[in-house]
Amino acid sequence: MNRTKHIIKLLVFGVLAGILLLIGAGKDLSLGKGLSLSWAGAGRILLVIFAVLAMEHLILLLLSLVNSENHRIRTVKTLSANLIRYVTVIVIVICVLSLLDVDMPTILAGLGVIALIVGFGAESLITDVVTGFFILMDNQYNVGDIIEINGFRGTVSEIGIRTTSLTDTGGNVKIINNSDMKNILNRSDHSSKAVTDFSIPYETDLLKLEQKIPGLMAEIYQAHPEVFKSEPKYLGVQTLGSSSVDLRFVAEVGESDIYSGARILNHDLFVGFRSLGVECPFPQVDVHSK
Repeated sequence: MNRTKHIIKLLVFGVLAGILLLIGAGKDLSLGKGLSLSWAGAGRILLVIFAVLAMEHLILLLLSLVNSENHRIRTVKTLSANLIRYVTVIVIVICVLSLLDVDMPTILAGLGVIALIVGFGAESLITDVVTGFFILMDNQYNVGDIIEINGFRGTVSEIGIRTTSLTDTGGNVKIINNSDMKNILNRSDHSSKAVTDFSIPYETDLLKLEQKIPGLMAEIYQAHPEVFKSEPKYLGVQTLGSSSVDLRFVAEVGESDIYSGARILNHDLFVGFRSLGVECPFPQVDVHSK
């Protein structure tokens, strides 16, 4: 979708820039004291704007052609796209001011003073940018990593100059300032464990069942090798409940499969135990009468 959008915008801005190349000079337009602009001058300004925008979308299109599962490459890709948008605005402003015969050294000096004033008033903005730089350099996390911060767990969908975007399993997007990215738990660095407890009735012959569990674990792994990194393991009796014995099982999975792995394990344990003649327990109440 983004690639198509960049192609359309590239064609539109490219065509507009080509048309403006045919614009001839006309009479001057007054823009105020000390400034004048001909129709050809206005055409040149529009030509510069459209040409720069066309170049922006050409670069973004080339970036979109870079497809990689490497999280580091995806991070550099999204950050580069973010930087290109900022640079585009700056280039357009400087080019337009130059075409208007504005004294650029004076403007740049004024911008330096303004930047200094804004720097004191927008300390958090500078902190976000600097923190984002160190996040990238220290490789704390990358696009595609699954991280948890302040109880919110999601996949890093974008790392910008000022902010980081996380998307959870429900599609909700949380945008966090880079300076607030503290105490991060990066779950993508290592494998995760899908844990599930399965209840059986007290009437079940546990010793006999435990002899059959290894075969069931092997069947589950063979059925889902793309989810489980190794055979699920039976850890033993977890709880003696009021109406059931709870057995604990654990499987090594990737962080992105931690929930689906648990669901698959529950499903296959239910089907497998039924095939072994073990039914799910029901709440029981003993009534004693005198």
